[in-house]
Formats: sequence, C-alpha cells, structure tokens
Amino acid sequence: MVLDIHTLFLRHAKEISNTLRRRGVTADNAADLTQETFLRLLSADSHAEVHHANPRALLHRIARNLRIDQQRRERLVLKDDLADEAFAAISDDKPLPETIVIDRQRLAIVTAALADLPDRTRQAFQMHRLGEKTINEIAQELGLSTTRTWTLIREAYLHVRARLHEKA
Repeated sequence: MVLDIHTLFLRHAKEISNTLRRRGVTADNAADLTQETFLRLLSADSHAEVHHANPRALLHRIARNLRIDQQRRERLVLKDDLADEAFAAISDDKPLPETIVIDRQRLAIVTAALADLPDRTRQAFQMHRLGEKTINEIAQELGLSTTRTWTLIREAYLHVRARLHEKA
C-alpha cells in the first residue's frame, strides 16, 4: 500500500494526538510528539511515501516509541521541589527599588558636580571617563600638556568624589 505523507497526516494525526492524550500526555506535548512522529516517518522515507502494510499501526508505534524515549529522558533530569522560602531566596539580578533610588540620587549628584566644574576641566574629565580617551589624546585635542591634562582630570575626580561623600 502506498500513501503520501499528507494523506496520512490528514487521516491519522488527530487520532495519534488523542491516543497520546489518553495516556497522560499534555495537549501541547501530544501535538509536538504527533508532529515528530510524521517527521520521523518523512526522514525514514525520502520520497515521502509509506510502503507499509499498515501505515496507521506504524504511525502509532513511532508515536509510542517517541513517548517512551521522552519519558526516559525526563527520568534522567534531576528535579528538586523548592519550598517557598528557598524559592524566594534565589538570587534575582534585578536591582532592588532602594538601589535604583540611591543610584538615581548619586547620578544627580554627579551631574550637578560636573556642572560646577570649569568647562575645560569638565571636558577633559568627560573625554577621559566617557569618551575613553587617553591622557595624551585629550592633551593633544585640548592643546594642553599631559601633566596639565592629568591635573584637570584628577581635580574633576576629587570634586565629584567630595560631592558624593558630603551627600552620603
């Protein structure tokens, strides 16, 4: 008997899915296993035709074997039931609301401290800290010596640090 895969799917997919559901498989998992059944059938025969005396029985056997393989894999996975307290203790990488508030306050302090600086000092600091430029690159761009550039950047760091500590 020769049937194409499309005809087999139309005739037997719902039946296979329902059989899997009756055996305790969830609807989503049954749908996945049913699709995998037909994929296995396709991969077994490159012409997408089935040469088998009873293609329905073959499909059910493939689906049953897929479910057995899945159950074996599930048994190998270690499962651990967590108590509510243990689950709550699992680390969350999101910052706490208090941390967000504190960080925003610190950012406002830094922004205000930078606004207090003379233009050239602020510019040198921003080029170094935010622009990731070297002292030498900043000195050349601003037309200063590297020693003077380093002094400006150092003054900016000290000013920002002092402002942060006085608000702490």
